[in-house]
Amino acid sequence: MAVNIEIKARARGWKEQVRAGLALCDSSERLTQADTFFNCSNGRLKLREQRGKNSYLVFYRREGKKGPKASTYTLVPVKDAAKTRRALSRLLGVTKKVFKRRLVCHAGRTRIHFDEVRGLGRFIELEVVMKPGEAAAGGRREAAGLMKALGIKKADLLAGAYADML
Repeated sequence: MAVNIEIKARARGWKEQVRAGLALCDSSERLTQADTFFNCSNGRLKLREQRGKNSYLVFYRREGKKGPKASTYTLVPVKDAAKTRRALSRLLGVTKKVFKRRLVCHAGRTRIHFDEVRGLGRFIELEVVMKPGEAAAGGRREAAGLMKALGIKKADLLAGAYADML
């Protein structure tokens, strides 16, 4: 499984933070995403559907703590998202659906997400993509530096997923 070092935070200065993120990035893209979460006893399983982009299943596990944390994950491309959603809904049951608009800023190996989540508000996520076998300390340092550059304070950090907040 692949590994990211991640943080999620409430955005407190949206316009300034987006401006800072765009200044840090090599490239960016805007996405509209719908995540359907399914019952899963040994982690989280969601189907991510994206307007104009490929859909995929995401299985992941991560600690439920605030601040930089490791997330292990597997992505599986899905050709027929509607059929997959119906089948998994019948087999496993749906726990939550999350709808968001996302600006993704690619800054080296880190993805900076500026998310506008329906019913919840505005958030920033960092995903530092780790190399196989790389120590997490380097990813945590990188995340901490980006948090400072984006004006993310410790008080802004969140522990769970958007689905937990709905």
